[in-house]
Amino acid sequence: MDNRIRIFDTTLRDGEQVPGCRLDTESKLLIAEHLEQLGVDVIEAGFPISSPGDFESVRKIAELIQNTTVCALSRAKEADIDAAGQAVQVAKCPRIHTGIGTSDQHVFTKIRTTRENILLMAERCVKYAKRYVEDVEFYAEDAGRTENAFLAQVIERAIAAGATVVNIPDTTGYCLPEEYGAKIKYLVENVRGIEKATISTHCHNDLGLATANSIAGIQNGARQIECTINGIGERAGNTSLEEVVMIIKKHNWMKYETGIKTQQLLRMSHLVSHTMRMPVQPNKAIVGSNAFAHSSGIHQDGVIKNRDNYEIIDPAEVGVGESSIVLTARSGRAALKYRLSKLGIELEKDELEVAYKDFLDLADQKDVIENEDLKEMVSVRSARVA
Repeated sequence: MDNRIRIFDTTLRDGEQVPGCRLDTESKLLIAEHLEQLGVDVIEAGFPISSPGDFESVRKIAELIQNTTVCALSRAKEADIDAAGQAVQVAKCPRIHTGIGTSDQHVFTKIRTTRENILLMAERCVKYAKRYVEDVEFYAEDAGRTENAFLAQVIERAIAAGATVVNIPDTTGYCLPEEYGAKIKYLVENVRGIEKATISTHCHNDLGLATANSIAGIQNGARQIECTINGIGERAGNTSLEEVVMIIKKHNWMKYETGIKTQQLLRMSHLVSHTMRMPVQPNKAIVGSNAFAHSSGIHQDGVIKNRDNYEIIDPAEVGVGESSIVLTARSGRAALKYRLSKLGIELEKDELEVAYKDFLDLADQKDVIENEDLKEMVSVRSARVA
């Protein structure tokens, strides 16, 4: 069984579709370069047919990147595939990502065709893409709401046509984890030739389940996860790269691994947030500013005694310097003593008790007590004693 999970980053394609996050070519090249350094397996560089600018960005990324697969998106149209093929033709490892909607919702109300035509279009788009590259990924858009039996027919047809990767998107973020996992399992068990292709997850976060669904997918046979830095993407976003990578790393009983250099995650998060002008919420898992911050007295005491009491990730694993003990009105004596000692101020037990009363008076006036506040508090107390 292949336990290597490939990370397909679509920050520059699906992530950039967020309103206000459009990047120029120079910014895309910068992010692509750092994604390669991070260790992603595939960079989805863009949608070349969408604009001349996007075509040029994909082409330049294909020239720049040396060790990572560079992928271009297309619809199941020859003109789209032509643009994608031409954009990635100079890449060391090129891939075309093409496909079509498969749910009844898409087939009958968006594409306005028949299931029979969808099967033909799936086969044709893959065969046409194979004229340009050997590595062709097929996506079944809205697979999350597609009847499993028909989805299996589509995927089987795509693999027979030469697809090397089959993408099973939960396009609307509708699935529950057990439902999405069962869908992947059904394909593993019912698609002839499935062993010839890698199954990929592409989950959206409309119900907050993108990460859970992606993990359910790999537990049932998927071996590629499509994701974005900080989970950015259309509507409520995509699967968060840093979340799935750290879940795989921390739950080592699953015996899966990725090639991601996790110590670079925080730096990568900051780069994408700054470049795309998309702030990261403070409580964001792994990379949020509060991810390793503790303000509750009970938690602070536990972390000071042993970090494992309240942190399952060593901050250094993801590029964070150290945990933060944030002093607020909810903090206890242990946290105050800890922060004072960091400033070179050591107090005896009775001195600490007096200082703690002063600290609580100050904390009722300020949301967060900073180092300068502590220094002033101690100096005022010393002056009064003198």
